[in-house]
Amino acid sequence: MKEKKAAIGFIFITLIIDITGWGLIIPVLPTLIEELTGEGVSAAARWAGWLGFAYAITQFLFAPIVGNLSDKYGRRPVLLFSLLGFGIDYILLALAPTMAWLFIGRIIAGMTGASITTASAYIADISTAETRAKNFGMIGAAFGLGFILGPVLGGLLGQYGPRVPFWTAAGLCFLNTLYGFFILPESLDKAHRRPFQWSSAIPFKSLLKLKRYPAISGLIASLVLVYIAGHAVQSNWSFYGIERFAWDEKMIGISLGVVGLLVGAVQGGLVRVVNPRIGNERSVYAGLFLYAVGMILFGVATQTWMMFLFLIPYCLGGICGPALQAIISGQVPPNQQGELQGALTSLMSATSIIGPPLMTNTFAIFTQKSAPVYLPGAPFFLGAILMFISTFLAYRSLHPAKLLSA
Repeated sequence: MKEKKAAIGFIFITLIIDITGWGLIIPVLPTLIEELTGEGVSAAARWAGWLGFAYAITQFLFAPIVGNLSDKYGRRPVLLFSLLGFGIDYILLALAPTMAWLFIGRIIAGMTGASITTASAYIADISTAETRAKNFGMIGAAFGLGFILGPVLGGLLGQYGPRVPFWTAAGLCFLNTLYGFFILPESLDKAHRRPFQWSSAIPFKSLLKLKRYPAISGLIASLVLVYIAGHAVQSNWSFYGIERFAWDEKMIGISLGVVGLLVGAVQGGLVRVVNPRIGNERSVYAGLFLYAVGMILFGVATQTWMMFLFLIPYCLGGICGPALQAIISGQVPPNQQGELQGALTSLMSATSIIGPPLMTNTFAIFTQKSAPVYLPGAPFFLGAILMFISTFLAYRSLHPAKLLSA
């Protein structure tokens, strides 16, 4: 038990450092894109969406390969390789003289970006049925803490130039790699490893394997919509703040720091209380509803303080994530967790191929000079609709008999 607690501590710290580096660059990315393209915020949002597309499509292709490699060689070496790839990505972004360099960096990160996938498999290795949801919640907590530190530091460092946070992020990634090399233990012993199979590493084939487990296949449609809807916030937050409230890098960083604080409180604390009391299924429904409400409120906000206030219901929606992870991972044996998490990451990447360009282009269409109607909150309204549909699909998947009898 002590060894498992220590291992969770190691992976938790590793994820915090990794996510802090990622959060550092978010406040300055719009400025860097505008600097390289000479265009305004609407066009910059479009570019950011296509950068997200480039990262997602390469991760979609490579995540199942990386997941299968972690089942063969263990989680530790794959995680270290992933962190090294992110460090190289940040250096390319820091040096970028053109947008092409940004795309090359994002593609490299997509090819090696399996830190969350491998961390999820790592946690599954050392979790029991009783602790699975709680331990998966630590991933969300790491995201929260990383986003408290990363964006705030990025916003402050961005005042010295839009490229400074990228150098800092690269340094953190390399330090994280060293930390993992000397401290992080292996979680998958040789007895539970399996040979690498190319047939299991084909992206679409790995997704089809999810149909082996009824609870997973029934929730796939719901998960797809959740991931796509989430990009209404993830891909547009900085651009919406700039367009609607004239936020600078510092304010973007502070706002995202608040997001991190709330996410950390929900994932690291509230999940431990709510999920055991109301169960994973009810946590899914409640979380999806709160996500939708939060998005609608973002879309109608007229002042900065409203965005901060409306973060509360939106971030409370985070109780659904660990619940979904618990339902899904509970259907899979230990020696297939890497394959499962790789397939789920492929699913997330597949929706991220759609989500960023869909949501950022929606934002651009409704904020450009030729917009049919000026509505910068349009992506949030679209996201809310998708969340409501997702709630219905989740219920239908878990209770098909009730709907048939009705």
